[in-house]
Amino acid sequence: MNKTSHHDERIAKMTFASVYPHYVTKVERKGRTKEELDQVIEWLTGYDEKRLKELIDEKVTFETFFQNASLNPNAHLITGVICGYRVEEIENPLTQQVRYLDKLVDELAKGRKMEKILRVA
Repeated sequence: MNKTSHHDERIAKMTFASVYPHYVTKVERKGRTKEELDQVIEWLTGYDEKRLKELIDEKVTFETFFQNASLNPNAHLITGVICGYRVEEIENPLTQQVRYLDKLVDELAKGRKMEKILRVA
């Protein structure tokens, strides 16, 4: 990951609403559903469908999105490479949380079983 504060600030200031439609398109193109995507986001953040819609409507930044989230205690089990970098090695906590979400969306789009994505024992 480009380890500059500029990169981390850019991610922090991006709105979740600007990225969410891309997540939906990505998973639907691969035969998954928006409902499955929302389930994955709820697992990671604690946001149900109603709250997710409110956050999208409010155009919150990723910084606000994750500040108010109840991050799943098993989020640390999300490992692997996203955008060429290992998510478990990303030092900035917010950037790491955004990349956790990106990784889960990738796993969903690649057809991984839901219980694996949600780190069910």
